[in-house]
Amino acid sequence: MFITALFSLIILIVCVALMSISIILKKGGTFPSMHISDSVALKSRGIYCAATQDRMAAREKNIYECIEIK
Repeated sequence: MFITALFSLIILIVCVALMSISIILKKGGTFPSMHISDSVALKSRGIYCAATQDRMAAREKNIYECIEIK
């Protein structure tokens, strides 16, 4: 059990080190943003995060639709 956990930890450390090589070696290197609104490909297709889509939908409603009781 201990050998398996140690082996897993070593593999994890090596993977993180390999993924961060470009960030460590570049001057001012940062991890890329994983947020939907920062993706150029998704923006060109008109895809936004859920919070942005909710705000856009709320702007399109008029006052009577917003206060309508169901």
